This record gives sequence, structure tokens and C-alpha cells, in this order.
Amino acid sequence: TFVVTLSGILTWLIDFYILKNPSLAHLHLEVLRYVCFILVIAGAVQLVEMYVRKFFPALYESFGVFLPLITVNCTVLFISLKVTTVDNLSYIQTVVYAISAAIGFWLAMIMVAAIYEKLDLIGKVPKGLQGPGIIMIITGIIALAFMGFSGMV
Repeated sequence: TFVVTLSGILTWLIDFYILKNPSLAHLHLEVLRYVCFILVIAGAVQLVEMYVRKFFPALYESFGVFLPLITVNCTVLFISLKVTTVDNLSYIQTVVYAISAAIGFWLAMIMVAAIYEKLDLIGKVPKGLQGPGIIMIITGIIALAFMGFSGMV
């Protein structure tokens, strides 16, 4: 959630004040958009990793090398690109959008984890679907449920 929110806000600021700055238009800085976004995301992930290492060493050890892989995902890059290239949002709209997207993604992950744990406790998942198979089915069902909310706002 922190990485998505911070990345969304910082990429909007970089894009609006530096890359799309009319006084710097002759430099054609928009070609640096993806490089800037990747650097912002990598920096946010490093902040999370340092925080977890400092305050939750046992959790950091259990994650190991997978912490950056868990925190950096397509959602982060999607939010960063969407707020700057597709929607042309203002700064306040970007902040609200980034926070809302982060909370929504967090809730979806919590729901998938809770359903997966419940299925693991019941133990009635067919052998061929155990692991990634059942996760894909759960994710599909949750996606269908969320599609019911489309167009409400």
C-alpha cells in the first residue's frame, strides 16, 4: 500500500513539474518517463525493505529475497503510468486515486489470502488444483465479484 501510494504521488510530481514542464519542452524529457518511474518504484521498495529490516527483523528474514518481489508488482507501475498518461488527473485526484488503488489492491490480497487459508484448513482442494491453481480460481471469482461494482461511481 505504501509503495503504490508513494509511487503514484511521486511519479505525478515528476511528470507534471519536470517531464511535462513547458520551459523544458525543447529537451524532450518525456522519453525518460519509464526510467523515472522505475527509479521511483525501486526507491519506494528500498524504503519498505529498510523499514521492515529495522523494525521487524524476523519478518525480514522470513521474506528474504522475496520482499522486493512481493512489493514491486504490476499494480505499482500501472498506477504510476495511469495517473500520468491516461487520466490527466490533478495532484489531489492523483493522491486520492493512488491511496484508493493501494487500499483496493491490499483488500484483494487479504481476501485471496483469507480464502486460501480457509481452503487450506478445510483440506478439500483437489490435488491438481492445490497451490497456484486454486489461487487463480479464487482470483477469477473475486474479479467477477468486483466487476459488479463497475460503473457505480
